[in-house]
Amino acid sequence: MIKDTSTPYINLPKMPPFDLADIPHSPGCYLYKDGEGTIIYVGKAKDLRKRVSSYFQKKDHDAKTAKLVAAIRSFEYIITATEEEAYLLENTLIKHHQPKYNIDLKDAKSYAYIELTKEPFPRITIARNTRGNGQHFGPFVSGKERDYVLSVVKKTFRLRSCKNMPKNRPCLRYHIGNCTGPCGGHVSAEEYAKQCSYAADVLKGSTKEIKTKLEDEMVEYSKDMEFEAALLCRDMITAVENLSSRQYVARKTDHDEDVIAYRAADGTVYLMVFHVYKGTLGGRDEFIFEASEGFFEEFVSRYYSENPAPKEIIVEEELDEALGGYLGNLAGHMVKITVPKQGAKKKLLELAGKNIETVHFGDELKVMELQAALHLKKPPAVIECFDISHLSGTDTVASMVRFVSGKPDKKNYRRFKIKTVEGIDDFASMAEVVRRRYSRLIEEEKPLPDLIVIDGGKGQLSSAKRILDELDANIPLISLAKAEEEVFVSGVPFPLPFGKKTKANMYLQEIRDEAHRFAVTYNRLLRKKRLVK
Repeated sequence: MIKDTSTPYINLPKMPPFDLADIPHSPGCYLYKDGEGTIIYVGKAKDLRKRVSSYFQKKDHDAKTAKLVAAIRSFEYIITATEEEAYLLENTLIKHHQPKYNIDLKDAKSYAYIELTKEPFPRITIARNTRGNGQHFGPFVSGKERDYVLSVVKKTFRLRSCKNMPKNRPCLRYHIGNCTGPCGGHVSAEEYAKQCSYAADVLKGSTKEIKTKLEDEMVEYSKDMEFEAALLCRDMITAVENLSSRQYVARKTDHDEDVIAYRAADGTVYLMVFHVYKGTLGGRDEFIFEASEGFFEEFVSRYYSENPAPKEIIVEEELDEALGGYLGNLAGHMVKITVPKQGAKKKLLELAGKNIETVHFGDELKVMELQAALHLKKPPAVIECFDISHLSGTDTVASMVRFVSGKPDKKNYRRFKIKTVEGIDDFASMAEVVRRRYSRLIEEEKPLPDLIVIDGGKGQLSSAKRILDELDANIPLISLAKAEEEVFVSGVPFPLPFGKKTKANMYLQEIRDEAHRFAVTYNRLLRKKRLVK
């Protein structure tokens, strides 16, 4: 008898106990939980929906991942502004929760800083901690990001990086223009201090002020015909603009903060509390309750009667001054309530609000934005999208997917075998499937969609428009071309001025990609059946 040494079969759930369509295409962290609500895995993702979906769509997981997937009963996610912030948040969440299926890093290193040393001519370098006497900037969430910022700032503001500064002997960096050469006496202490000041402003994130200063200097140099100096200013401005989108979740502070944001709609309040531990985003609490007069102050008062209050609470609106004193008495230390107007704290509030909007209003927002972008009279609540699929003209099929209020309505998906077209003719195939779909709806007196999307360019769009005109079906119609993600409407030779990274365009791409997937799946099924026969 042959002994079976294969890996034991893991009974994977066919689908997760939640709707994957609700997950946004955003960077962030996801937290998987078991049946008891215990967090068993924390992961990061550049695209949350794609990453989470992969766990339940792949069939060839390794044994550990298969056991993880079988144990998942629920999950939550936190979106971040950038992928780099997701790294930092993941690190914090793993250390805090120590999930069963994450790697146990007992001696995890902290993230590095950039340091401007305290010397007559400061040098710029990397520091693992903030024990030195110089200025420290960070922490940075990855060595790659830190090294990039260090390289750009060092070259842009031409700061020295050498440990020793021998007199009258400039190094190679001076000769290639990457250092102003304090070691050779080529720059005064005042001028070098100005370079360091500019670099420090950029590393702090104060890019608007430094950009204004550099623009003024560039104008003055140009007036004085000092074009080489003006060119250096221009290069500095470009570098500052490229670095202006640096992360803001990792900030160095000496105290903990809570960031509280909410959104109210239809009598319901959606509220989130972000916990920031000494400058690092570490987690959140989420609440949904009925709106009432004075609900926000009531929430803050009750929440901190049961939870420890940090030294600073960052909110979107002014609260009663007495509330701060009350919270301070509860906590045993002073509690500052801040309403920021700009800066990193304001951005943290915006990030909390973005999480609320994405989790609770994401579908509504993308539908409304699509209405505005296409100048439609009413929101396109019901959208139907068509795609044609074939292999060199054989087994030509069409798909129709239907989205309702921003979500796939899979029970109303339709697929078609093309009957009247021979060979490769996507225009005629599109005309056939549009005629079949809407002549039937009209005949059965069923509601028509609010918007029709055609996967293709102007040719497919014209074919569909001709059929709708014949049927006297007055339905808004657009097409989305794959190559450049351009949006076309009938009768306009040029694509609409549609931002490719807007919610509206991303929503159209989501619908188009689903139609393409559905069509390709059907085409492969028919080919497989034909080959079997």
